[in-house]
Amino acid sequence: MTALAAELPLAAVVPFFLLLAAIAVSPLAFPHWWESNRNKAIVVAIISLPVALYLATAWGPEGRTVLAERALEYVSFIVLLAALFVISGGVYIQGTWAGTPLVNTAMLGVGALLANLTGTTGASVLLIRPLLRANRSRQRKAHIVVFFIFVVSNCAGLLTPLGDPPLFLGFLKGVPFEWTLRLWPQWLVVNLALLAIFNVWDQVVFDREEKERPGSQLEQVMQHEPLRVRGVANLLFLVAVAATIIAAGRGWRTDGRPWGFGSQEAMLAVLALAAYALTPKEYREKNEFRFGPIVEVAVLFAGIFITMAPALEILNAWGRGQREVLGMAFAVTQPWQFFWATGVLSSVLDNAPTYLSFSATAAGLYGVPAHGPFVGGLLGTGPEAARVLAAISTGAVFMGANTYIGNGPNFMVKAIAEAGGVRMPSFFGYLGYSLGVLIPVFVAVTWLFFR
Repeated sequence: MTALAAELPLAAVVPFFLLLAAIAVSPLAFPHWWESNRNKAIVVAIISLPVALYLATAWGPEGRTVLAERALEYVSFIVLLAALFVISGGVYIQGTWAGTPLVNTAMLGVGALLANLTGTTGASVLLIRPLLRANRSRQRKAHIVVFFIFVVSNCAGLLTPLGDPPLFLGFLKGVPFEWTLRLWPQWLVVNLALLAIFNVWDQVVFDREEKERPGSQLEQVMQHEPLRVRGVANLLFLVAVAATIIAAGRGWRTDGRPWGFGSQEAMLAVLALAAYALTPKEYREKNEFRFGPIVEVAVLFAGIFITMAPALEILNAWGRGQREVLGMAFAVTQPWQFFWATGVLSSVLDNAPTYLSFSATAAGLYGVPAHGPFVGGLLGTGPEAARVLAAISTGAVFMGANTYIGNGPNFMVKAIAEAGGVRMPSFFGYLGYSLGVLIPVFVAVTWLFFR
């Protein structure tokens, strides 16, 4: 047990909650001021820099080590998101779908499959703009983007380590690449339920608009052009990104040892730069490609990664029984408890480090040291440990959809939609969608798979 994890005061997590509050309230209180990424950066710096200074000075080498780990995780996280964002932004799907409820549902279904190959970020960037174009003539479309975030940006990416950052981290920590395929029942139940709910919801909204607006709403949305994919070479770059991640995790050309920090990141950066340079400018212009969304994600998550460092340390020590929080011991031992504990924290902490924290806790329960490929070691202890890891994996991936800050692509899609003229729900408005739609689905998942 480290002194840092055992002795950090609970007050150290206050800046994290202040940052969450700023992200939630600022768009409502100061909408125009908050639109500027520079202003977001000012808020992030004011809240997060004192945390960094506190850890670095008050806790010496141990605090600086924690900061360095969070910094490396942040760089890897942002480089992967940026590479997928830039490369996918060069694929232009020419023409439009008809923005009917059935076609919209089909598009989300395609994204649910694609996310496991290109990642939730790649699938989100690739499909959100065609979806917005297909529904351009419709008045009420915020719900379409919200369900897109639910499905394509989050719940879809459960089947492969490429699908979502938490599973990628698990792969790097020893989970076999094909292990997540066994989670297909949970993936199928959640995504089919969400697609069914969305179809009914969209049909109700569509019919209401049909009655309220003059002329035929159906005729307007049915006007579409034949589909053609431009920038196909970028799809090869996406394949190269996937190959790089697999090679890094499997230790290609390093005798099976995962690549050290910098190698994978450099390769992804080269792929992104090459794709950007080789993609005809007109494809990005037609996609209305801007760097603003990825800059917003980078700025906000820089603050989140710094301010959540004390929270993760306290949580890890609490889960291992090495400290109490508000006089209470950690009592999570069953799969359903891990599903909800991981999920709830993934809703407000980024789901990738939350996954690692609870995986380390579970490894401790089964006597596996949290070093090296320890998540793979946890799997090797038996079927009950596999159920626990399944609960942690699904909780992290699914419940990253609960808030805008649960997963990197969420904010990105929100920013792209707003740039396209869609008035998206506030932080709390989005939370209302989550409580009404996602939570009942997750209760069903608990009853079916983890009780």
